[in-house]
Amino acid sequence: MKLLDQVRSLMRARHLAIRTEKAYVRWIYKFLKFHRDSNGHWRHPEEMGSAEINAFLTYLAVERKVAASTQNQALSALLLLFRDILLNDRVDIEAIRAKHPERIPVVLSGQEVANVLREIRLGPCRTIAGLQYGAGLRLLEACRLRVKDVDFGRKQIHIRDGKGGKDRAVPLPDKLRDGLEGQMERTRVLHMADVSKGAGWVWLPFALAEKYPNAGRELGWQYVFPGSRISVDPRQGEGSPGRILGPGRHHIHASTVSKQVKRAMKNVGITKHASCHSFRHSFATHLLEEGKDIRTIQELLGHKDVSTTMIYTHVSSVGATGVTSPLDRLLGGDGSVQEPAESYSLPPILRFGKPRFVWAKSIGEWSCVVREVFLGSRDALHLPAVRGAGMGGIHPDWLGALS
Repeated sequence: MKLLDQVRSLMRARHLAIRTEKAYVRWIYKFLKFHRDSNGHWRHPEEMGSAEINAFLTYLAVERKVAASTQNQALSALLLLFRDILLNDRVDIEAIRAKHPERIPVVLSGQEVANVLREIRLGPCRTIAGLQYGAGLRLLEACRLRVKDVDFGRKQIHIRDGKGGKDRAVPLPDKLRDGLEGQMERTRVLHMADVSKGAGWVWLPFALAEKYPNAGRELGWQYVFPGSRISVDPRQGEGSPGRILGPGRHHIHASTVSKQVKRAMKNVGITKHASCHSFRHSFATHLLEEGKDIRTIQELLGHKDVSTTMIYTHVSSVGATGVTSPLDRLLGGDGSVQEPAESYSLPPILRFGKPRFVWAKSIGEWSCVVREVFLGSRDALHLPAVRGAGMGGIHPDWLGALS
C-alpha cells in the first residue's frame, strides 16, 4: 500500500473527519515536496527524522510566515506520519514555532444580526444563519442537521457527532419554527421524488448501513438541507467510516451559505471582519449580556473546557468593555467639557471614631480602604480615587477632617 493510502486508512479507522484527512495528506505531501526541492530528488520518510521535520516547520514560520494554528496542523500531520505510520518515536521538535496570537471573537450587535438575516434570500441559507445565531450552531452542524434530530414538541434540536464526537441539545427558536417546518416539507417532497427514481439514499455513519439496511432511505435520516443534485460519497469504499448504499443527496455545501452571508454583510454595510461563525459568537455574547451563567453557555456551545467559553467575557458589555469611559463622564449632554467638581462632601461615616488606613490593590490600581471602628463593629468604605488628591486618592479636605 502506498504511503498516503496508509495515512488515509489509519485516519478513517480513527473516524477522523474528511477535512482533517485532506489537510493531513496535503501537509505530508508538502513536506515530501519541500525536501525534494531541497535535495533534487524524492526521499522516503524512513530516511528522514527530526532534522527534516524541524527544517520544514522553521521554513513555514520564517519563510512562509504562516499562522501558529497552520504550523501546528502541519506538525500534527507529520507526527501522525512518523509515530503512527513509520513507528518512529524518536522525533524531537526544536523548530522555530510561530507565536499563537490571543484574539477576541468578532461579535455583531442585535441590530446588525437582524439586518443581515433580512438581507439573505429567503430559503435554506437564511434558516441556517438563523440557527447559528438562534441556537449557537457551527456552520457544518447546521448543514448536517437531519430530519429526525429536530424535535418540535420539545422545542429542541439534537446535535449528533459534533466537534470532538460529542452530542448535545440546543433550544429551537420559535421564530424559526415555520421556516424549518416548510423546509422539512420541501425535503420530504424531494425525497419521495428521488425514491421514485431509484435514488433517495443518504450517507450513514460507521456501520449503521449494515445494521439498518433500509435506514438510508428513511425520511428521518435525510438531511434537513439537502444538496441541489444527487452525489456520491468521495470516501466510498474500503476503509470508509460510513456508507451509502445507492445514489442520494448529501447536505448543502457550507460554501453556499458562507457566500450568501458574506454578500449580505457587504450589502448592509458591515465592515467588521465577520463571517458565518460570527453568528455563533454573537449568540454566546448576547446570552452572557442577558445574565445567563457561563456554564450554561458552555453546554449550549459544546465546549470541552469552560476556559474556551470565557473568551466571550472580553467582548461582552458586562466584561471589560462594559465600563464607562472617563471621557464620557467629562462630557455634558451637548458635548461640552465639564470640569470635575472642586468641592467634596465628607461621608457621614468619617465624622466619627478613629479610622485607620489599610492599603489594598484592586484591579490594577491602588485604592484606600477606610476601616471605621464604631460601637464595637467594623465597617469598610471604599473611597474613589480623585485626580490631584492626597494619599490613596482621598481628597485633602477629607484628610484634614481625619487628622
